Amino acid sequence: MNICKNLVLTMLASAFTVAAAASAYADVAAPAAATTAAPSAYVKPNIKHEPYGRLKIVVPLTSDNKGIQGMKLRNIANTIKAAEEWKGKMDITVVLYAKGVTLLKNPDEKTKAQLDELARKGVRFDVCNNSLLEQGIDFHTLYHVTDEDIVPSGFAEVAFLQARKHYVVDPVN
Repeated sequence: MNICKNLVLTMLASAFTVAAAASAYADVAAPAAATTAAPSAYVKPNIKHEPYGRLKIVVPLTSDNKGIQGMKLRNIANTIKAAEEWKGKMDITVVLYAKGVTLLKNPDEKTKAQLDELARKGVRFDVCNNSLLEQGIDFHTLYHVTDEDIVPSGFAEVAFLQARKHYVVDPVN
């Protein structure tokens, strides 16, 4: 009987804690949502460490979500820009596997421009052969893909590059 009583009391205490936290959060969040914040002034970054130097980055892409694909392309472009500004060089390889290969399947003009600009800046786009076979995609139909861009396994390629000191950067996949 004591075990049941203790269990019920513990559950009630947990419920009250969750309710109190939700109530406290709502009180804090509500005023901020109700007011319009003034735009903050731009602050120029001032890194406190040595320049970026040369970094090797691998970006896995497995999603067919155009928003995620676009976000990753913007992240890469912004990284290259920051590296140039802060005395660095980024060697970036995007490894497309699973549904990520759709990035190169009939891209719109904006995406083509992004891909071309990134390629001009040295970004590599590696495509998983397993994904091509599983999805019945002929690599010749993909935007600017040659046989030199095909890797046996995208998943394995990410691990291979990581083992060779490429930092895996994957904000959302």
